[in-house]
Amino acid sequence: MKTLNPILQIAGDAGGGQLLRSSLSLALVTGQTFRMTNIRGKRPKPGLMRQHLTCVKAAAEVGDAAVDGAELGSTELVFRPGKIKGGDYNFAIGSGGSTTLVLQTLLPALLHAEAASTLRIEGGTHNPMAPPFEFIDQCFLPVIQSMGVKTSVTLERHGFMQAGGGVLKADIQPIQKWKKLKLTERGEPVETFGRVLHAHLHRDIAQREITTAASVLEWQEDKIELRYANESAGPGNALLLGARFANVCEISTGIAQMGKSAESVATGAAKGLHRYLSSSAPVGVHLADQLLLPMALAQGGVFHTHAISDHTETNMTLIQQFLPVKFTVTEVERGVKAVTCRDVDGR
Repeated sequence: MKTLNPILQIAGDAGGGQLLRSSLSLALVTGQTFRMTNIRGKRPKPGLMRQHLTCVKAAAEVGDAAVDGAELGSTELVFRPGKIKGGDYNFAIGSGGSTTLVLQTLLPALLHAEAASTLRIEGGTHNPMAPPFEFIDQCFLPVIQSMGVKTSVTLERHGFMQAGGGVLKADIQPIQKWKKLKLTERGEPVETFGRVLHAHLHRDIAQREITTAASVLEWQEDKIELRYANESAGPGNALLLGARFANVCEISTGIAQMGKSAESVATGAAKGLHRYLSSSAPVGVHLADQLLLPMALAQGGVFHTHAISDHTETNMTLIQQFLPVKFTVTEVERGVKAVTCRDVDGR
């Protein structure tokens, strides 16, 4: 990838931690230095929190980068990437922050390293506002594997907010050649499924989630499995509701949090899956956001989704600042949108 302008200016108040993580990924892959100001400026606590700082430091280590502003609470960062280095890496977030978001920050870079890599990341594996381990393993990775990626993940130990202590491991082979994505049909239905991961909490919480989710989705309660994760360092609970098709898998997640009832957690997750199943589009709203960067690195592709989030729109704009691609969104039919990526250099 060629180096672009000497330094790219990015306003961090346009998004949250995701804007920072995407910028780190793109900087590593392209060699482009960036300055981000007003980081997470619209959040109640602006600036770098522990999980964001872990991403910055991990990206700096993987990409031999020089960084200014890598401190807790910092609202400005300058990131000057160097050469990406494959190898064996261990990163500990030091809290229940998301291990999967650290993985997604580093993965594009390590795919472009000269040697294979292993990652061991300690923190949260099932977090609010982040993809759980199962989403990465069953929804995200199979799609990018179809694009030429050879990466696998394993869950060594569950970790929930606030205690963390979970461990995610990844084995990453350098990519030989990106294949352009075409994901416009779900394919034949395979199964619908559900699971509650439950640790150090009263069983009644899990049962109420199962009863509520089954009612919303019109499933039998025994369709949703209860699995204990008592090896985790602290209490936690995650509800995973999924649908698998020949070409794609979608998982809608509810994470237990203080002050949020079991019924509310289950209703949110069940309605999320119901919205997905009410459309014919293969790509869910969260997967759509995560497929943008791989599609841009492949210099083209198309997928159909049922909704475009603010995160997705922000991510499209950011990627176009780093890479010579153009995203377009068109409505194919009611409830189905086509997201297309084209290489503006005509390669």
